[in-house]
Amino acid sequence: MKISRRNLFKSASITLGGLSATALLEASPAARAWAVQEGQAPLPAPFEKLRPLGGRAKPIRMEEFQGRVARAQELMAEAKPRFDGLYITPGASLVYFTGIQWWPSERLLALLIPRHGEPVLIGPSFEEERLREQLRWPIDIRVWQEDESPYILAAKWISEHGIATGRVGIEETTRYAFFDGLRNAARTLEFVSADQVTAGCRSQKSEHELELMRLACAATFDVYRATFASLREGMTQEEVGNLISRGYEKMGLSGYSIVLFGGAAALPHGTRVPQALHEGMGVLIDGGTSVEGYQSDITRTGVLGKPPTQLTRAFEIVRKAQDDALAAAVAGKECGSVDGAARKVITDAGFGPDYKYFTHRVGHGIGMDGHEWPYLVRGNHTTLKPGMTFSDEPGIYVPRQYGLRCEDLMVITESGPARLLTAGFAPSLETPIA
Repeated sequence: MKISRRNLFKSASITLGGLSATALLEASPAARAWAVQEGQAPLPAPFEKLRPLGGRAKPIRMEEFQGRVARAQELMAEAKPRFDGLYITPGASLVYFTGIQWWPSERLLALLIPRHGEPVLIGPSFEEERLREQLRWPIDIRVWQEDESPYILAAKWISEHGIATGRVGIEETTRYAFFDGLRNAARTLEFVSADQVTAGCRSQKSEHELELMRLACAATFDVYRATFASLREGMTQEEVGNLISRGYEKMGLSGYSIVLFGGAAALPHGTRVPQALHEGMGVLIDGGTSVEGYQSDITRTGVLGKPPTQLTRAFEIVRKAQDDALAAAVAGKECGSVDGAARKVITDAGFGPDYKYFTHRVGHGIGMDGHEWPYLVRGNHTTLKPGMTFSDEPGIYVPRQYGLRCEDLMVITESGPARLLTAGFAPSLETPIA
């Protein structure tokens, strides 16, 4: 079948929701030929350098999982009053302790960790083989049939371990039905939030975890660099988002993005109003990917062409706020003090008071979840500890005019200011990624 240039552009538009014909023209001849064969528009030339991470991403080892369970047991014993067990259902904490990825259906799958002894998994009998396929290290499995109660099975196991009248921590994302089922089956137990233990484990990252986060950040930088180099007049936010998504796919990863142009960026998490890119418009891209379950979350604001004066000034202020937040993020200080340092810069520059133009906290914890404990927000008295990881993301948002945010990730060190997990802060609006 002979494909005309016009039909090729039309096909690309249908395939990618309106990807501009410029992307086709700027791709290499080999990429264009592949696109014709596959019925998909090729990525612009800057994306051709993207490569999978390959062997650089090292999976979490069995010893690490076992060490995490041991640390949870230490925290249970140190708590006042102490915990006698943890109850964890599908989600990031289950992955953290076991490596098991499990869709949270109506059927209970739960990990029970006692203060002393080995943990157990409670799961559906017909899923046992699939569950065993995911085991990263030997864990006892107790199964229940479809006409049996998994909660009675769990309560029996708890009783066998001498904690029938103990204090059990419930992981924060546990569905109410899963909590209520165990509570009704084990009425002599006291159920409390497990945050002190689960967040206590997950908030301080090991060197291996930090390395995985650095890899995720580096991958996001690579995709953003290619994306900003490919911006053209008339592109829509959907087109830019498609480029980002396909860039991650080219690296063997999956990722997400929020793409906002001009005045729409004054809404930090976006708008559904269609947008088209024009000369002098700011371009805010927020998003990330994950490597072995560890997240990146990076925001860069660039511009198509010459940046307006007001956007340049906002960039300089926000970058100074990032610097001051990084310097304030010191072990032994309170989380809220980091927000205060960044907010003072923005308020002193005339974009106050309080949350008027800097409308959100300066940062959130990050690891296996994109947002996790603790949070860098006013009034949070949690003490910063080495190995804690956060976003550093001040912003200025002027309704219906512009929005600007710079976001990098940082880790608290043993002494001195926090250290970046990204390769570096944004150099300028014209060069968002060095």
